[in-house]
Amino acid sequence: MSARSQAHSAGRGAGSDAPATMTTHSGHRGLQMEEPLIFEMGSTGRTGVDLPPAPAVANKLGGLARQGAIGLPALSEPQVVRHYVRVSQKNFAIDAGLYPLGSCTMKHNPRLNEKVARLPGFSDVHPLQPQSTVQGALRLIDTVAHWLTTLTGLPAVAMSPAAGAHGELTGMMTIRAAHEARGNPRKRILVPDSAHGTNPATAVLCGYAVDPVPSLENGRIDLAALKVKLDDDVAGIMLTNPNTCGLFENEIVEVAEAVHAVGAYFYCDGANFNAIVGKVRPGDLGIDVMHLNLHKTFSTPHGGGGPGSGPVVMSAELAPFAPLPYIVKGPEGLRLIETEADQATANDGGTAYGRMKSFHGQMGMFVRALAYMMSHGADGLRQVAEDAVLNANYILARLKDVMTPAYPGPCMHEVLFDDSFLKDTGVTTLDFAKAMIDEGFHPMTVYFPLIVHGAMLTEPTESESKESMDVFIDTLRGLVADATSGGAERFIGAPYLAPRRRLDETLAARQPRLRWTPEVPAEAAE
Repeated sequence: MSARSQAHSAGRGAGSDAPATMTTHSGHRGLQMEEPLIFEMGSTGRTGVDLPPAPAVANKLGGLARQGAIGLPALSEPQVVRHYVRVSQKNFAIDAGLYPLGSCTMKHNPRLNEKVARLPGFSDVHPLQPQSTVQGALRLIDTVAHWLTTLTGLPAVAMSPAAGAHGELTGMMTIRAAHEARGNPRKRILVPDSAHGTNPATAVLCGYAVDPVPSLENGRIDLAALKVKLDDDVAGIMLTNPNTCGLFENEIVEVAEAVHAVGAYFYCDGANFNAIVGKVRPGDLGIDVMHLNLHKTFSTPHGGGGPGSGPVVMSAELAPFAPLPYIVKGPEGLRLIETEADQATANDGGTAYGRMKSFHGQMGMFVRALAYMMSHGADGLRQVAEDAVLNANYILARLKDVMTPAYPGPCMHEVLFDDSFLKDTGVTTLDFAKAMIDEGFHPMTVYFPLIVHGAMLTEPTESESKESMDVFIDTLRGLVADATSGGAERFIGAPYLAPRRRLDETLAARQPRLRWTPEVPAEAAE
């Protein structure tokens, strides 16, 4: 049997009478096509486009010039098209089904947003055009900024950051710039032990020492422990609200007051803003600066490297330290403040620490976000948060008798289970997640947050109907029944029905293959 046939030999399709061990000569199973790497398909000299030979040019790169062939695969056009169609059919996507990744907010992307983003004047605008020719684009960016400041209750916003972690870095650099302007950058940042991993990484990148703050048994920050750590050496705190356990930090106002009492700033990780948009203004809670994931709360599902967008809202005290560029209104319309010289002419009191990104940000994401905001309106955005919280609590209510909630309900927009219900079954959190793939579901986020043993974090978002969640819930209930009734064998090797079986993730992490090397037959090597 070929290796390709073996890859598809296990499992039986729904409603099929074929034996579970049935193999095929092609390696395909019905319309599930076996697909090699594109490099394995290439053949020297094959091409989909005829191009004239490139003219000889002088080498201006010196020792940096490429010495050999670039190594790209050579294929015909039909091969390329079929390859990427087949690969796309192996991907799970929000358009295929519920995407329960906790802390990621993989919601439906309205097609209206895509249509608007492709309108001429938005899709073909160029960042080097004269500003007089892009007044419409600048007005759109400024309108998105207005919505963000209105929804957060914070008066200023930097629109250029490219994603969440980039927004975190922007926020923390703004805090550092403000402290440096006082003559003391300070040394420590407080970070709850439940935080996203990018939070401590960002703090260290900004030159701070990270001081962790423990969580209470209820999954929220230990306010007493926080107060013990506060002194004039603390630059700020990085706190997510709702936090990564899917819970609202109900002492957040007291946290802000304690942090401000020592002259520090409150950075809020806004990854979970989807749970409170239109319901709570973070600025009213005492937050000084917060990043917002437009690709989470305001439309486009993220993943695959982008696109993302992470604007950063900030208080009036931090606004002068916002990065370049930003938009101001003048007698001749809107214009970008792009240099320190521009700031001097604008006379707005800004003290730039430079750029965070080339040009102004992710234009396509701004268009999508504004389309999403205007489609929903203020009341619709409020309903987004309400429905997201309702959906998560529905899943909690229907699963809490068979799975073990990490914390007593209710939750916010995501529900967190631990692995206690799998005790003595021989099934791990990873096994359970892999078995979900055989059932046609993308697994939820597992083993995060780290403060919960065997964590399983699910976020259905507001996009899911009761019907889709019922199928998801009934499937999990069935898997729990299998695991707790001695059916561990279906979990240990899962997935069985996916295009590929379970990978050795430990080996892949320790010995990654970052470059494809063609296999040369022994006789050819001789």
